[in-house]
Amino acid sequence: MVAGRVGAAMAAEIGTMRVTEADRCAEHALHQSAQISRGAAPDRGLISLPLLVAVADIIGVFGGYVIAVYKLGFNSAAYIKHTVDFVTTLDVASGLVKAAVFGFIVALMGCYHGYHSRGGAQGVGAATTNAVVSASILILVFNYFLTEAFFSR
Repeated sequence: MVAGRVGAAMAAEIGTMRVTEADRCAEHALHQSAQISRGAAPDRGLISLPLLVAVADIIGVFGGYVIAVYKLGFNSAAYIKHTVDFVTTLDVASGLVKAAVFGFIVALMGCYHGYHSRGGAQGVGAATTNAVVSASILILVFNYFLTEAFFSR
């Protein structure tokens, strides 16, 4: 979902700036290109997606607590104990590392495809599609290798 929403938005924004600068002089185009690349840096994905995952993890555990204790009548101490027993540091760390890598991939593909878009509005549309598709495929590939790296024993 992040690749579809954020990657496409980045590609569209950068692509639109690149396409509209095509009629300007070369010196101004170089200056504009430098501003574009600074304004949509892929390293933002390294921070934002892990924060989103951390918040979602906390909300998920709290939501499970509320349902287990108040709806299903579980003992609150038992829920907390089992949660602490079953969730390992490796689970949390691997999730946050994966999120950082995936965020970087989404931002990188959005920037790359947006920056290399050509051909007006049609080219920007193709760039957004290419950004989402390439980010999605790379996320699947990197997910396999990261999972293998973290959990192979």
